[in-house]
Amino acid sequence: MTAFAADNKVVKPKPLARLIAIAMNLTVYPLVALWTLSGILLFPLSFGIWKVVTGWGAGRIMRHFVWIYGRGWIAIISPFVRFSRQGLSRETPGPCILVINHLSFFDTYCMALLPVFDIAFAVRAWPFRMIWYAYFMRLAEYLNVESGEWQEISRSAEGIFAGGGSVLFFPEGHRSRDGELQHFYSGAFRLAVETGRPVVPLCITGTETLLPPGRFWLRPATVTLRVLEPVDPAGFPGPDGHARLRKEVKTLIAANLEQMRRGEGA
Repeated sequence: MTAFAADNKVVKPKPLARLIAIAMNLTVYPLVALWTLSGILLFPLSFGIWKVVTGWGAGRIMRHFVWIYGRGWIAIISPFVRFSRQGLSRETPGPCILVINHLSFFDTYCMALLPVFDIAFAVRAWPFRMIWYAYFMRLAEYLNVESGEWQEISRSAEGIFAGGGSVLFFPEGHRSRDGELQHFYSGAFRLAVETGRPVVPLCITGTETLLPPGRFWLRPATVTLRVLEPVDPAGFPGPDGHARLRKEVKTLIAANLEQMRRGEGA
């Protein structure tokens, strides 16, 4: 017998949902391990080929590899996860500052859903202590916004912008434990005001079901990534401009997250 909810939507019986989740975990984790190991082994040869063919700098090549690696994650997990992208038809403003809410470890890999790859992540110090990631993160010129001095962070970001790349911040600084937006830190918005680079807000939902903080057991989910209109920091002059810009962007992200959870379009 098929069960129905009050709104007439079909509800999968719990035993079937458990079987799907078991199949997901038994499939995804071994394939991700194989994909990661293959990438590490092929990295030296691939890096050399990319360097000769493209003439790009080491940072840009590594950021391209990170994007490809994320696409591999998405391909591996896609039999169990429905991915939806919204707002990608909007005109890309060029080098910019991307900011996104943070729900899950998987959020970083979902950035491979974006059509651009040249993105350096601004992250806290702890990922730089992960042996299997630290070397590649430094090569990709990721920004350590917890331990680095502001002048160093700003200078590194300017170098990425000058090369045509963008910088992505998780302004909450950590994953939300309850799915709600947390306090936004000012780094991304201070950088926007100082450099004049537009802020592009991103919204993500569904990863808190796929892989919430503190859990390793994957569950099927629907993941939606929405790109919002760029916000020009020129509209926020004065010494408190970055604070007003931060408030404006947080308000936009909060409103769109509410729409997405209600199933409304962009």
